[in-house]
Amino acid sequence: MDRPDPQGHALNRPTGRAAEGASHPARHDPVTAVNHAMTARKILAFGEILWDLLPDGPVLGGAPFNFACRMGSLGHHALVASRLGRDDLGRRARGRIAELGMDARLIQSHDDKPTGTVPIKLGADGVPDFTILPDVAYDYIESEPALLEAAAAADCVCFGTLAQRTATSRETLYQVLDAAERSVKLADINLRRDCYSPETVRESLRRADILKLNEEEVRYVAALLALPPASYSEFAARLLTEAGLTHCVITLGPRGVFAASAEGEMAYEPGRDVAVKDTTGSGDGLTAAFVHALLNGANLRECCRLGNAMGSLVATRAGATHAVAPEALAAFLHDPPPAILEPSLRDYLPD
Repeated sequence: MDRPDPQGHALNRPTGRAAEGASHPARHDPVTAVNHAMTARKILAFGEILWDLLPDGPVLGGAPFNFACRMGSLGHHALVASRLGRDDLGRRARGRIAELGMDARLIQSHDDKPTGTVPIKLGADGVPDFTILPDVAYDYIESEPALLEAAAAADCVCFGTLAQRTATSRETLYQVLDAAERSVKLADINLRRDCYSPETVRESLRRADILKLNEEEVRYVAALLALPPASYSEFAARLLTEAGLTHCVITLGPRGVFAASAEGEMAYEPGRDVAVKDTTGSGDGLTAAFVHALLNGANLRECCRLGNAMGSLVATRAGATHAVAPEALAAFLHDPPPAILEPSLRDYLPD
């Protein structure tokens, strides 16, 4: 069914499908969901693969790539659609992708554009400051039959706004989302300086089933949609209705994660006091573990709990794609570090 946008125009929302089990969530133990993917899903992540140029050296990353990597480690068949340059960094990227055991069939090559890079400076708290370079290979992802076939078969398609900054990749993404009629569509809007527009954010909201955003992005989306000042829970409830989402996931940095569903569920998992090394990729890890649990029928609280554990562990080491063993996740969940609370969300803590 079509839905109006905040300006009153019909958006002709594409029809996707809700996460299986999400409407009537079963109570699965997140640890079991980590150790054994109850159903291996087909995952497609579209967008940037790039080198994070960290102080300690380059690390391969990019939000869709990080998400696909984590979903693969959780037992799913994850593909990433992107483009690399035919340069040294592109060859090194393909080597690293092979080391990670990822399927590279949808990663294209560009003869003239370089592989993406992002110089990163880390603050004393481990929070990165990004400088995303323009006019690189992933700005030119082309539509191909194999890509559209993968989209049509996918159980979940993940996308963001960075790959929408140029016409070529943006138009290809929209073809992918049109082809993914049966998929859960996850938008991690991932706003980066000079790499998004109100139009691409609106289109992402229009096409998404699940929206993941951080505190700064909450403020941006609230202003964009002219939503009144509100608490996180009020914002999420309003956005679910305004944007026709099934789920809204708000990451709160060291204070954890809050999520709400169109079914009326709301859950808050506090942050955990871990030794932070580098938060690059921690949000992508959280999102992957959240979606993994959701697709396998976990309730919203369990999705938040597992997602927060993954994000916390990713932040304890440099880089976004280092291995997180199931045993480490299980130990974290059974004996979590001290909580770091967001006071306004106390009412949504577990009983």
